[in-house]
Amino acid sequence: MRDVIASEWLKLRSLRSNLHLLACSVAAVLACGGVAFLIGRGFDRQTVEERMGFPGNGDGLGNGIAVAYFVFAALSALAITSEYGTGMIRTSLVAVPRRLRLLLAKVPGLAAVSLVAGQVLAFGMHLAAMAVLGDRADQLLRDGQTLGTPLSEPGVLGSVVAAGLSMAAVTLVGLGVGAAVRSTPGALVVLAVVIVALPTVVKTLPSPLRAQAGSFMIENLPAQIAGVGGGILPPAAAAGLLVAYVAAALTAGATAIALRGRRIKVLAIGTAATVLLAAGPVVVASGPTGSVPGSSLAWTGCADKEVVKEMRCATIEVPVDWSRPSGRKVGLTVGMLPATGVGRRIGAVFAIPGGPGASGVTDLSRYAGSFAELRERFDVVTVAPRNTIDKGVLPYACLVSGPWITLPDSRAEYAALGRRNRQAAERCRAADPDYFDHMDSASVARDMEAIRVALGEERLSFIASSYGGVPGIAYARLFPGRVRAMVMDGAADPFMDRAQGMRSHERSFGRFAAWCAANAACALHGQDVGALWRALVARADRVPVPVRGESSRAAYSGFDLKQAAVASVVSPGPAPGYPRWTQLAEAIRRAAGGDASGFADYVRQAGGSPKVPSFTGMNMTHCLDGLGYRDYEQYRTARLAGERLLPDLAGIELWHPLGCAGWPAPVVNPPAPLPATGLPPFLGVGSWTDFDQSADIVRRVPGSSALRYESDGHALYNSGVSCVVAHVNRYLISLRPPAPGTVCRPAA
Repeated sequence: MRDVIASEWLKLRSLRSNLHLLACSVAAVLACGGVAFLIGRGFDRQTVEERMGFPGNGDGLGNGIAVAYFVFAALSALAITSEYGTGMIRTSLVAVPRRLRLLLAKVPGLAAVSLVAGQVLAFGMHLAAMAVLGDRADQLLRDGQTLGTPLSEPGVLGSVVAAGLSMAAVTLVGLGVGAAVRSTPGALVVLAVVIVALPTVVKTLPSPLRAQAGSFMIENLPAQIAGVGGGILPPAAAAGLLVAYVAAALTAGATAIALRGRRIKVLAIGTAATVLLAAGPVVVASGPTGSVPGSSLAWTGCADKEVVKEMRCATIEVPVDWSRPSGRKVGLTVGMLPATGVGRRIGAVFAIPGGPGASGVTDLSRYAGSFAELRERFDVVTVAPRNTIDKGVLPYACLVSGPWITLPDSRAEYAALGRRNRQAAERCRAADPDYFDHMDSASVARDMEAIRVALGEERLSFIASSYGGVPGIAYARLFPGRVRAMVMDGAADPFMDRAQGMRSHERSFGRFAAWCAANAACALHGQDVGALWRALVARADRVPVPVRGESSRAAYSGFDLKQAAVASVVSPGPAPGYPRWTQLAEAIRRAAGGDASGFADYVRQAGGSPKVPSFTGMNMTHCLDGLGYRDYEQYRTARLAGERLLPDLAGIELWHPLGCAGWPAPVVNPPAPLPATGLPPFLGVGSWTDFDQSADIVRRVPGSSALRYESDGHALYNSGVSCVVAHVNRYLISLRPPAPGTVCRPAA
């Protein structure tokens, strides 16, 4: 056999045409560089926002790999079809009567050449694409990938090496095709169909069939082998399929070249080997997509026909009281936007809604567009949690009402506020005291764990928005080993001093005042807005400002003015008009003239009340989570701290805690530290308004990072802020948070 291999090697290296054919493989490098040039030109012509949605070039090999495959496959096919074409096959068979030995003797030489040349070519293709893209390659895209991926990126080096190895595999495929067809033109046609035409046809199929069928194409196997995407197959299945291609082609060639009496035996052995190698990928691809095989949830269309049509819903029963798991149960609606199947499914991302009291199913439907790229790799799951205020267990009208909070100046006033709060709570609680007393975020977290178990997921990734950060923290504390990744997006921070947490709101007021100074559209233009505001607040605390057409009870104190103003201060609306700042300035002007109707009008539009009520539906979770004050002394200490830190908005930090004075149920989920070990790095996200709180949460977990958005806004991922979406997707896919100090800026 050694002599036969040596003779075949001599044939291979002595034919000058083989060297010329290998030289043609440089066309693959040129193709990669040329397509990268076109991508760069197109990218440069896009707006900043359009660039975020630009398709990435990946490792750059996909643009020229078909050229490389065809060159190597043609080289090996010619190694045997040329012998048939010249009649030299008879001489070869006289020298080597055992036909299978003759075929297999060609394998070592072809494999050696293609292994070395394939690696050189693969790295050349990658480096050419990266060089042409230049600095653009680092541009992060909405899908979490960069425009180009350098070798330092996880899996990219493996993908390039696997591409080089796949060229050796395609070389052997070409040998098998050549032996089976025995004609150079025929072999080239077959190879052109397999390598060029078939993948092109697959790309025209509708999604997700396009992605599923594309996973089986040879050109998409290297990235899947390296585990960096490119299809739905796991690395082992992709590697098995690549070997199966080789086995199938060599089986066809060996069957064709074998003596007539031995063909059935050769075909049977080769077919068995091919089937075994291909069985894994076939099983993987035929499994359910967009769901977990181990899930016990029965997914159907959602009862709420207002949600997006691709949303699927299921119901799960959980204990009302988790300390009595066999006791009374309540049904929760679980919602899912299934993975689209464009890439191999990583797992499930759980979107934790805020509020408290919001429905995750409604929110996920409303913001489904923000999750489009993430769904290429994940199912996105959420829940209408137990504290959703429109569940029907507790009276909705009661939960969306509540007392007007006053700022107590004495122990007696604090006690009187407690009595009003308690009366409002008891009116709602009377409908179902057992249910009302178990609306805490730790119970929500345990519900989420029950959903994880029902999904059949080993671990979950999370995006916790706004107050969803509190059940997110509770889940991380109770089930640290079940957290794959955690994004805190504008999350409420139970650890930070509330006055410290509101300093960002104070800075927002400064931006509002500066805007008024610079814009004639502001009703306060030309005045010292800060001084005017502070004087108005102080005067209103002495003599409340009446609301035209309302009773004296609706008159606005300085505390009421600040609470009504703060939402507009931190959320001015779109630039350059800033409609909510415009509205706020007019309301301040009217209040300074003795009429608080400007504030009452837009507060009434939002909540149906002339002054902001302390919503019982929010308090039933806040108070059980320990948001309130222990006693009057703790309240006074907090008030004095706020007056030192918040010259324009002091008191807004007291609003929600004062809603818990006199609450009828005890605290069951007080703030508690996160575990020191066992959690993955977190990612915090926040705007000018809420960055400090998200950053404070994630700094408690080693290796975490926080992403700052240099503008206003809240729940930025849901809002579709492209830079934030890109960084969050990258973190959820790769588990690598952005570098400390990373900043996103709004598109110009």
